[in-house]
Amino acid sequence: MTAYLSLVFILLVTFIGGMIESASVQNAKNYQRADMNRAIECVFAEYQKELLERYDIFALDGSYETGRYVEQNLSDRLSYYGAGNMEHKLTRIQFLTDRGGRAFCDQVRAYEEHKYGIDAMKDMLGMTSVWGQQEDQAKEYAREEQDSQDYLEEMLAENESELPETGNPIACADRLKQSPILTLVMPKDKTVSEKRVNGQDMPDRRSKNTGYGEFADVAVQGGNLSSLLLGEYLLEHFSAFTDDEHAKTVDYEVEYILGGKDSDRENLEAVVKKILNLRFVPNYAYIQTDSEMKAEAEAMAAALCTLLAVPAITEAAAQGILLAWAYGESLMDLRSLLKGSRVPLVKSKESWQLQLSKLMTLGTDEDCSEGRDDTDGLSYEEYLRMLLFLAKKETVALRALGMIEQNLRMICGQTYFRADLCISRMEMQSTCHLRRGIRYQFKTYYGYR
Repeated sequence: MTAYLSLVFILLVTFIGGMIESASVQNAKNYQRADMNRAIECVFAEYQKELLERYDIFALDGSYETGRYVEQNLSDRLSYYGAGNMEHKLTRIQFLTDRGGRAFCDQVRAYEEHKYGIDAMKDMLGMTSVWGQQEDQAKEYAREEQDSQDYLEEMLAENESELPETGNPIACADRLKQSPILTLVMPKDKTVSEKRVNGQDMPDRRSKNTGYGEFADVAVQGGNLSSLLLGEYLLEHFSAFTDDEHAKTVDYEVEYILGGKDSDRENLEAVVKKILNLRFVPNYAYIQTDSEMKAEAEAMAAALCTLLAVPAITEAAAQGILLAWAYGESLMDLRSLLKGSRVPLVKSKESWQLQLSKLMTLGTDEDCSEGRDDTDGLSYEEYLRMLLFLAKKETVALRALGMIEQNLRMICGQTYFRADLCISRMEMQSTCHLRRGIRYQFKTYYGYR
């Protein structure tokens, strides 16, 4: 009996000792994890202050103001903050420019959702399908215009004839299309900025530092809402042509993000042409429904084709005149938008601006027409919002990061700043050695959101 009790006692003491040892080891592991969590939070607390203040984006400058990324710097900072008694190895890391600026877009979405709430964007989200349809219609009408022009030229060639230049809206539209578009639509009291950037040094063109590893488990889902929120963020944080203040690297930042050219002039021209295509859609759609305008175009076509006596040419010329008229009306809309006025999304007889006779004088010394303002219409900013939504999100994000780079370098004097060295997320694998040769390995993740 005594031997049995002794054996039970030994087993009980062994069990209790094992439990105490296990708890002690687990406690040591917890201390190591706590040290690592505290250290990595301290490292990420060294975020780029100017980036947050100006653009509401969190990022850790991985170069530590040297302009050169060295992975060892992260381990050194972890050691400085109390995690030096273990070995560290990066298992995954993501910079702001990785995967088309995905981390940047995720932060933008979180910022906008926190600021406005998702419900505030639902009404605008319903308009995105209309924007997409308008873009598709613009491409369709462009093909229709080219087909109409080709058909008219073919008919004229078959009959060995040509339309007169004088009093010809089609020839007038061709002349306008050959002219620099900004000379046709710029408000008389404004001049075009001649500022430039070095495009080859921008993130969307240069060779970039890239991270590694997947972050699908923490990434935000994309979609139309994400694209819409990105556009809203860009309109809030970057300047455009109609804004009053332009004290930055370039004056037309949103236009650069959309155009991607080196100069303000080229980017403004690219954006104006895109809006011109979008405005052509409702203008041409309306003119096809107005019987009086169609009759006026047919009468002018008949006058131009009097000597030809070929009905098919007259019909083709009438269609060409309608296309030219819609193009001229689109130029008038651009004049309205660039001076800060609004234009209606859908035209009516009352909101139509350009008379057919005035089309002949557009872009000449006799041209004194200015676009009118429709208080219920869309502004230039709203067309920028539309274009930002329709643009490829990855390209837009990288160009926005390029603008951020340029501004922080020029305005804040941070010549070392590079978006592709700014860390947004990372995961570190740590290995530590406990007593009695116990080796403990664990991973720690941290990311801005």
